[in-house]
Amino acid sequence: MISVASFEGGELLTTKHQQLLEYIEQLPLGSKISVRQMARTMGVSEGTAYRAIKEAEARGLVSAMPRVGTVRIEVKEEHNIQRLTFAEVVNIVDGAVLGGRAGLHKALSKFVIGAMKIESMARYIEANSLLIVGDREEAQRLALSRGAGVLITGGFDASASVRQLADETESPLISSSYDSFTIATLINRAVYDRMIKKEIIRAEDVMARDAYCLKIGDSVASWLALYRKSGHGHFPVVDQQQRVVGIITGRDVAGVSPDTPVEKVMTKKPHTLSPQDSLASIAHQMVWYGVEMMPVVEDKKLLGVVTRQDVLKAMQYMHRQPHVQMTHSEIILSQFSHYMRGDKAVLRGSMPPAATERGTVSPGALLTVMKEAAVALLRQQRFQDIAIDTVNICFLHPVPMEQELVIEAALIDIGHQVGKVDITVSSGEQVVCRAMAALQSLDG
Repeated sequence: MISVASFEGGELLTTKHQQLLEYIEQLPLGSKISVRQMARTMGVSEGTAYRAIKEAEARGLVSAMPRVGTVRIEVKEEHNIQRLTFAEVVNIVDGAVLGGRAGLHKALSKFVIGAMKIESMARYIEANSLLIVGDREEAQRLALSRGAGVLITGGFDASASVRQLADETESPLISSSYDSFTIATLINRAVYDRMIKKEIIRAEDVMARDAYCLKIGDSVASWLALYRKSGHGHFPVVDQQQRVVGIITGRDVAGVSPDTPVEKVMTKKPHTLSPQDSLASIAHQMVWYGVEMMPVVEDKKLLGVVTRQDVLKAMQYMHRQPHVQMTHSEIILSQFSHYMRGDKAVLRGSMPPAATERGTVSPGALLTVMKEAAVALLRQQRFQDIAIDTVNICFLHPVPMEQELVIEAALIDIGHQVGKVDITVSSGEQVVCRAMAALQSLDG
């Protein structure tokens, strides 16, 4: 995962990702930009360039145009989702607004912890920053006079004159019962959570816009013409209002007269995606329904399509991404070593603290390592881009915390795209859990 920004010592630091976005912003309107060209110019990997271009598209800096490419466009005014507003900070710290309510919509650029002398503090305070400070009126006045917000810790109130200054400068004045360290931790957590959400690839990120489609009233001959033009045979069928009413594939038209209307042979009430569906959800649905293409709709109207190839390509880009923060799953798996023993995949290690209220390992954490063992085994069978289909788990005994666990995955059955795996979890000499998992390769 590439972080857009990170807080360190109270300062918002510039990252390579931001530098790439600034480079895109400086391009003349109408300039074409590609992943390869940007990677070469800026000296970064293609994966890093790809993520920057995708975020630039989300911000409205560039637009992907069919048969033209990605082009720098004029920016429309929109809210910058990578930063918190002062109003959001109020909710995060359970704060009370004492003044400057008119400025709550402003975005927070950085925060400064006021644990220093006024002279030193003055070097860091600027407009739209946030000073986290206790009952120090002089520091509060300094920040407000510079257009910065103030968050008073320890539940202290502010004087009437300080409240008035906050209203005059439209700089939020907030009070919270938390201490400075807790507030800084809460804000950092909120920023990190927001960056994680931004890193999730969704249907709107990978879908083909202005996708080829057929309309009610078109014939099978129209499908054949579109097939010759596009090179693929899966098309949504829409009505006069662009609402998706079906899907038609080569299998549907095989042996059918060219004069046959598409509505007579299409699959009605097709499975569709929303723009916010995640890549993982899309992959699971494609495996579950056994489809190669799914329309992306909003209010039933066609926005674009996502194909299995789009999903595979996006997964490959994700695998190449450098990570600066470890996900919860990565933290768990980092505690385990992995190796093959004969025809079994084995994970050995102990769980980081991830307990239930009874002091045992949480089922979710255990499922993470069990799935990893199953995936590792099927990769030995040349399965790529694997999706979990079903997992049936039987807990035989409570799984103890902070004790070495051995997870073994053995092959039950394997086909062209589906593999079934038996998984055993042992603690010492005792088998504590068993499971059977069915997994499917996304490669067609």
